Amino acid sequence: MGGIGSGRHWQFGADTTDDYRSIDIRWLKREGLLESGVSRSITWSRGGEVTGSINVRSEPGRLILDYRQRDRGGEWQPERYPVYLDTTPCHMGGVRHWFLCPARGCGRRVAILYGGAIFACRHCYRLAYPSQREKPGDRAARRADRIRDKMGWPGGILEGGDWGKPKGMHWRTYERLCRKHDALSDRALVGIMDHLNRLSGRF
Repeated sequence: MGGIGSGRHWQFGADTTDDYRSIDIRWLKREGLLESGVSRSITWSRGGEVTGSINVRSEPGRLILDYRQRDRGGEWQPERYPVYLDTTPCHMGGVRHWFLCPARGCGRRVAILYGGAIFACRHCYRLAYPSQREKPGDRAARRADRIRDKMGWPGGILEGGDWGKPKGMHWRTYERLCRKHDALSDRALVGIMDHLNRLSGRF
């Protein structure tokens, strides 16, 4: 055997991190699952239905992952292997925990592992963040909506603005956010028009 990840197909360039189940070491820490001897089953669900599960057991300096997986509708195969941990000091004291990616030849220090045949870092799976797959107009709309949330305005650039300054916000901050929102909305609307023109064959 060539080790964890040997013989696997890693070139998934079109996928994003949202397409994969994930384990976040920060969540494990908050849940007390990094304490030695703790064992717990973790499940993922979608639409109220369980879509996957894994058993995590903590040992000194590592976690043991135990689960089943199948490749492209094949037979279910058991997987059980260690993921080693590392720590770095925090500026205000204490330490920050990290996974060491278990894929063969990697060993990157990461906070999140993504589950395919094995759990590995996003670099090994060549995963992009969803925002990296967005078109410029979609990205502008998302950023404008984030400003609308901060302002307490109704969601969606088609709702228009300005819906008023939030209580307690300085006028200078409010005016700056309004200018930024309007510029992003204009960019998003141009993207929408370009998309509609392409669909209608006029572009």
